[in-house]
Amino acid sequence: MVENNTNVRLESLSQGSGKELVFIHGWGMNSAVFTEFLPYFENQFRITRICLPGFGTNANTLPSEYTLEQLADAVAPALPDDAVVVGWSLGGLVAQQLALHHSERVAGLVTLASTPYFVADKCWPGIAPEVLAMFRQQLARDYDKTLDRFLAIQAMGSATAKQDVKTIRQQVKTLPNPSVEALEAGLQLLQSVDLRADIGRISQPTLRLYGRLDSLVPTSGIDRIHELQPSADTVVMPHAAHAPFISHPTQTADIISNFVHNLARIDKRCS
Repeated sequence: MVENNTNVRLESLSQGSGKELVFIHGWGMNSAVFTEFLPYFENQFRITRICLPGFGTNANTLPSEYTLEQLADAVAPALPDDAVVVGWSLGGLVAQQLALHHSERVAGLVTLASTPYFVADKCWPGIAPEVLAMFRQQLARDYDKTLDRFLAIQAMGSATAKQDVKTIRQQVKTLPNPSVEALEAGLQLLQSVDLRADIGRISQPTLRLYGRLDSLVPTSGIDRIHELQPSADTVVMPHAAHAPFISHPTQTADIISNFVHNLARIDKRCS
């Protein structure tokens, strides 16, 4: 039975010690997708993984309305103090919302293969609206096949695409399947959420990490995003697609670690 309420309390999993680093997964996934990636941060940070409402360990808990605002409101109480929030794909939208509207909880922001707006239009590169519409139609018939197709698109272009899909699939399946309501609402968020007018107000140090081969967040839109948030650091990984932490975990971890360590050095100089 799915519990719908406004006071959502999410389960989270933490490990390690040091600077707080929080990971938020993408659509159709759960926090287990980071299982093989997190050891790259061993002995450096305290890591917290959070499953979004309706996914993984929180599959049976949903907010009364599945909006970006309510997702961020649900995640915020689970954030440790002074945390750097890392959001992948849809999780990047949540992370940006947290930085904007729960700024006191967020010391730094990292987006992995994410954007303030996922849908392509005349002046903005992104996912074709008919692709998202197709996924919504397929989802009603078969979640597993829809997820497989979505994973295939995410890995497209990566030299290790087949292995990337297999790894993600195996990790995600270690936790409960998501609720249908969360899957449908999550796709709706990918179609409708537009933070382009807002990200210029993000005050926290920000790292935006992209894969050059990503078909969901095309590199042709990176300059546009940078224009909207010029203070953000931008890194494009030349051989990665939509899941750089799966295909290139060492390189991705090094980029994130350097960003967080630089924040820590700035904090010490300012204290």
